[in-house]
Amino acid sequence: MHRMLSYATLLTILVLSAQPSRGWAIQDSPRPLKPRQEQATAAGWHAEGTRGAVSAGGAEAVHAGMLILKNGGNAADAAVATILALSVTDAGLFCFGGEVPIMVYNAKRGVTEVIAGQGVAPRLATREHFAPHGPIPVRGIEVATVPAVLDACLVALERHGSRRFSEVAAPALMLLERDQEPWHSQLRATLFDLITTENSTSDRSLGYQRVADYFYRGPIARRIDTWARASGALIRYDDLATHVTRVEEPVRADFRGFTVLKCGPWTQGLALLQSFQILDPVEMLTGNPCDPKTIHTVTESLKLAFADRDQYYADPLFSEVPIAQLLDPAYAKLRRTLVDPEHASWELRPGDPVTHQVVVPVKPRLQTHPNQPSDTTTCLVADAWGNVVAATPSGWSGVPAGDTGVWLGSRLQSFRIDADHPNVIQPGKRPRITLTPTLVLKNSKPILAVSVAGADLQDQVSLQILLDHLVFEKNASESVTLPRYSTGHYIGSFAQTPPQLGTLTLQSMIAESTGAELSQRGHTVQRTEGIIGAPSVLVIDPVSRKFEAAGDPRAGRHAAAY
Repeated sequence: MHRMLSYATLLTILVLSAQPSRGWAIQDSPRPLKPRQEQATAAGWHAEGTRGAVSAGGAEAVHAGMLILKNGGNAADAAVATILALSVTDAGLFCFGGEVPIMVYNAKRGVTEVIAGQGVAPRLATREHFAPHGPIPVRGIEVATVPAVLDACLVALERHGSRRFSEVAAPALMLLERDQEPWHSQLRATLFDLITTENSTSDRSLGYQRVADYFYRGPIARRIDTWARASGALIRYDDLATHVTRVEEPVRADFRGFTVLKCGPWTQGLALLQSFQILDPVEMLTGNPCDPKTIHTVTESLKLAFADRDQYYADPLFSEVPIAQLLDPAYAKLRRTLVDPEHASWELRPGDPVTHQVVVPVKPRLQTHPNQPSDTTTCLVADAWGNVVAATPSGWSGVPAGDTGVWLGSRLQSFRIDADHPNVIQPGKRPRITLTPTLVLKNSKPILAVSVAGADLQDQVSLQILLDHLVFEKNASESVTLPRYSTGHYIGSFAQTPPQLGTLTLQSMIAESTGAELSQRGHTVQRTEGIIGAPSVLVIDPVSRKFEAAGDPRAGRHAAAY
């Protein structure tokens, strides 16, 4: 059934959904939203404010988050509104049936939580199913994990938010009214049904549960199951009905008085922490962000961290990942000896953090095939109460699940089919993904949030952004516009593409003389006129509480604040 929602109808939904509700929240007494024209907030690529800030992909998604903030919602509320809107504005990069790791700093409790918005492999997604055909396909109907976005958003609202689902979903509903794509009306109908079931109760927490049940254990799940059985997809009702969003402690590492927080080893986030520990001594970084010594040193540290990533990282519920040993400063000191200041490495060199061997053989790899994945998008939010959210939404190359309007992703491609590898595909297991939001604390308070789109480039770019702030004292606008660089010296996270040993890509703004010196050190230097990653950055002054939000304008990132 096609449901057209007028703006007045949406406002009615918001007023009804803004009832005071039971249950703990960061900030209470939500107020209904005012009409859009009264609160319009232009989204450029950088902004400053003291009451709230958003940096994300599409400008209208940034506006969605700002709309919630300016009407009394907190960072968790605004982040969910932004994420849902991004599934429309950035639909080629992120889908409603995809995934979104979310990190939330809760100012009232003084804690940071990871909401692990990554679905698992369906029960039918076995190694035996895929292995006869080589690497797992990079796109198509068989490669979707269980949709994780909706439940991750509901968990974020339940644990940290103050608004009902219907309120934070309203901006996405408005965007879906444009009917630019055939699935817009279908997803709008699905969202409308979710809102309707939520509004059958005045209890906010119970409302979230009813939304989750309707999608994962009710009519939507049944429709996805029927479609999947008829079309050859692997997802079944039982996969949806048993979906759980885990809430986890972040992993962390200290760097020169700062604490850097990442999601666990089901992401690539530990690679950034390992790189930081290798780079920790002051003498490792003594130049400028784009001088040859800095680029060489950072690149060589990343090569070592990515070698460990490709050797060990996986879902820790299924594989024994030596997290503490990988982040042991003694192991970083050992690995640091491999960084030759004058010569680029042309080898994959994982170590053994348990036995403290500096280099061990690479685990065997099966045949790979080339792949150019689509991208991801970004979402950062901070509010006047001190709460901060960093999220990296993604999901692409999949298919729409029947007439639900829910596009599925293709994240199974990030598994391996090597039987002895920690990241081998197994039913119920999370793939080791590239999505990797970052929070940085100083004296236990957040001062910096980063989210980057760009597959395997995400932590490479995040490391450069963080060093710009923590070492080179650049502001948010400078950090997202400084020239960047990257290496392909790793096993690709999508269909395990072979490493491009010794490669180093420089953006064209980096001096020719720098490229020449790096070539002399043994790097195979390439130049690009294009972007390297797509970062969003949010800087928080812990004293003045001033926000500075920025997103790379060349990569279509936007920001707003007030």
